[in-house]
This record gives sequence, structure tokens and C-alpha cells, in this order.
Amino acid sequence: MRELRPWLNLILQRRGRLVIGAILLLATLISGIALLALSGWFLTETALVGLLFAAGIQAYINLYVPGGGIRFFAVSRTVTRYFERLYNHNTVLRLLTDIRVALFNQMARAGHRDRGRQKGAHWLSRLTADVDALDTLYLRLVAPTALAAVVALLVVLLVWLLLNLTIALTVMAFLAAAFVIASWLLYRRTQALSGELIERQEHLRSDVIEHLEGFSELTAAGRIGKHAALLKRQSLALDKDQAVIETQTGWHLAVTQILINLAAVFVLWAGFALFQNGSVSGPVLVMLPIVLLGLNEVYAMLPDTFGKLGATVAAASRLNEEVKPSSVKPANSTTNTTFTAKDLTIGHPGNAPVMTHFSLTIQAGERLGIVGASGSGKSSLADTFAGVIPALAGVLQHPPCAYLTQSTVVFEDTLKANLLLGNPKATDAELWRILELVELAERFTREDEGLNTWLGSSGNRVSGGEARRLVLARVLLSSAPLLILDEPFTGVDSDTRKRIAPMIDRWLEGRTVISLGHAPEALLPSDHVLHLN
Repeated sequence: MRELRPWLNLILQRRGRLVIGAILLLATLISGIALLALSGWFLTETALVGLLFAAGIQAYINLYVPGGGIRFFAVSRTVTRYFERLYNHNTVLRLLTDIRVALFNQMARAGHRDRGRQKGAHWLSRLTADVDALDTLYLRLVAPTALAAVVALLVVLLVWLLLNLTIALTVMAFLAAAFVIASWLLYRRTQALSGELIERQEHLRSDVIEHLEGFSELTAAGRIGKHAALLKRQSLALDKDQAVIETQTGWHLAVTQILINLAAVFVLWAGFALFQNGSVSGPVLVMLPIVLLGLNEVYAMLPDTFGKLGATVAAASRLNEEVKPSSVKPANSTTNTTFTAKDLTIGHPGNAPVMTHFSLTIQAGERLGIVGASGSGKSSLADTFAGVIPALAGVLQHPPCAYLTQSTVVFEDTLKANLLLGNPKATDAELWRILELVELAERFTREDEGLNTWLGSSGNRVSGGEARRLVLARVLLSSAPLLILDEPFTGVDSDTRKRIAPMIDRWLEGRTVISLGHAPEALLPSDHVLHLN
């Protein structure tokens, strides 16, 4: 359970909302149990008075107080349930935001090298399945477990006050056994299978995404049917294991309810002797078993949660592995301002190397241009320099860097939000200055919203050249001492490129720059140019 500690600490930062949500949930549970108990007491009392009247014995009953109490608890249960659902689900959405923001911040600090170990489909699965497994920690684990224990103790205290300590301790033994069976014991029985199940679900989800992305290639190779059959077999195996967990959860829920019912029967049996000697009234004797039966609703929340807790712990463990700081100092975070590559072997794992025995040294503030035709390995080289893919061999050391990839990525957000990704602390004045640098300031001053102009889906409200200059501006905002620019002027016309390149060169004065392109004119001004065959 240590794996959940960082995420529980994050959740507990909103203690105020958690306490209010717990109070609303407790009020809902108590209203439901009180409604059952008071209704049972009232029905028993009216039945006994009726029997006395039938026997010719004078008797009376107060109809208004218990009747009013029943109506009060019926209304309060409905009202508190509504507000509890509204408030706690809002809290869960806030906690989910906190978890995602914390995770993304940790990933950003981890650097490109660590993130490059996984494929895109894997990350998509990781950031949906694993994060979703954590977003209900409070509503499905913390709050129900704590409140089940609190309500059970309140019921035991009530039995003690109305009957005696011996009966109360016996009831507590029944309820404690039910609590352990519904929670800890079920978790121990399903932990391994549940954790393995979510891992396999993640791989299946990744395989399905890759199946869809590679549909054309699989069809051309005549493998689409076989690959689909493989996915179906994996899905059926998952369904089978899921059924095992659901079966065990059902059995534990059944045993839990049996123990609670046995506690109710015991109270009725043990309390009957007290009723015979006049120590307790008939309505109170009937009320207590009904109160215990009301605990079924409280305890019923536990098995489903603890049956899936193994998956939640496994998800938390994987996320912790992805975002925890490495004990080894990454090669690309050295405080040395010199860029050094020694005897690098560059390529993608599992494939033939693109380059071998590559060595290079760049002093702080120098500009290097790398020119090569398509397929010469420019992008692989840039990815390795930036840490997106690890070097297959050799040593690479350089200061923190900002990386402009060959692909142009504009997010569906405002112009300002897209730019602030490069430097979240940048002021509006700095944003306008960088837009002037890439000759986009005039374009957006004509927009009514200015920096708050919405760029549309994938930046469909700007042209290809404007989008490229926008992402270039985003990288230029970074304060990193090293910039790696892969095809910085893709889609930018030659006249615009000639005008903005000298201004960008002056902006980057004192910083180390590596720019890559298909021809020298596609680069920023460089001190040295390296040609790749």
C-alpha cells in the first residue's frame, strides 16, 4: 500500500472538501439507518398498542413525534444524498485534475529521455487507465472504508447503551469479522490477479490502438484477420479473469451480509431475555436488529472497492516508476555548458544503427548547422541529442535543452496558452516581442481577442507557415542554454525566412544552437556546418 502514499498525500491537500464530503456521506448513511430503525420501532409500537386495545387494555401512543421523525429522515436522506453526490463528484473531478497536473509536471521534469522509452500507444493507455484508476481513491476507498468503521462503532455503542456491554462486544466481533472479510481479506485474495489484469488490459488497449493505426499495413500484408483474432483471444482471456475477480467479490459480499444478519439475529435473541425481565421494551428490541440490517448498505460498498484495489495499487506503482526521480544523474542534465558526444551509436532499439562512432564537441555559445538529405539520419540525430531516444552506445553530455521537432504541433487552445508552454512565466509583453520576432505580431493584432485568439483544432485557424513560426516562437521563449532546432523553417517562404533568421540569431546570442535542415539556407546562421552523407 506504500505505492498509494504519494497520491493520498496529494488528495489530502484538499482536506476541507474531503471533510465536508465525508460529513455529507455520513449524514446520508445515518439518515438511512435512522429511517429504518425509527420505522421499525414505530410499526412495532403501533402493533403492540393495537393488541392491547384488542385485549381491552387501555393504552396510548404518540403518533406525531415518531411520524415527524420518519418524515424528517426520509427527506434528509434524499436531500443529503443529492448534495453528497453533487459535492463529492465535483471533488473527484478536482482531485482528478490535481493528479493529472502533478503527473504531467513530474513527467516534464523527468526529461525527454525517460519519456522516450515508451511508445505513443503505451503512453495513451498509461495516462488514461492508470490515472482513472486513481481518481476515485477518495470516493470509493478512503471515505467508504472510514465511514463504515465509524458507523459500525456507533451501532455498537447504541447496542451497549440500550442493552449491555456483553451483547455489544459480541456484535462488534461480528461486524469486525464482516469488515475484514469485505476489505482486507478480499484484497489479499484478488491483489495479484487484479494487478496483473490491469497490466494486461493496458497492453491490450495499446495493441488495439496500434491495430487501428496500422490497419492499412496489416491489410496490405494480409495479416488483418490473424491480428484481430489475436486481440479477440486476449480479450476473452481478460474477461475470464475478470469473472474470477467478480465471483470472489460476490462471495465475500455474501459472507459479509450473512455475518451482519447473524449479528441482527443474535441481538434479537440475546435481547429477548432482557425484554422478558423488563429491561428493554419490545419496540427497542425490534429496532436494534433493523439498525444492524441497515449496515448492509454501508458494508456493500467495500467488496467492489477492495476487489479492484490490487489494480489501483499496481497503477499507482507504475505511475510512481514513471515519474520518480532517477538516482543516476541523466547525461543531458549536466551543469557543464559544453555539448559533448563521444563515440555515439545512433538509431532506434531493435533496428540497424543509423550512425556509429559519432563524436562531436560544441562549446557554449557556438552555432552548429547540420545538413542532410531525407533519410540521412537528421531527425534520429536530433532525437538522440534531445534525449527523445537513447543512444545505443557512447556518451552524451550537454546542458538542459529546448527542442523543436520536425513535426508542427499546435494545441487546441488560445495563442497565449500555446506560447506559454515554452515559458509559463512569460509576460504578455514578452509574448508580443517573440511574435514580432517571427513576424506574427501584426497577424494577431488584427484579431479582436489578441493573445486570447482561439487557434482551433490542431491550429486549423492558422496556415502551415504560421503554425511553424508559432511553434518556433514557443521554443525561442525557453530559457534553456541549448536549443536544438530540426527544420526550423519548414513551410516558411524564403522571403520571410531571410527576414526573421537574423533577428532570431540576435535573440539567441550567447546560447548554444544546433539547427538541422535539408540545405544550408534552411538553417539559422551557423559557425560550422556538418554535412551528413
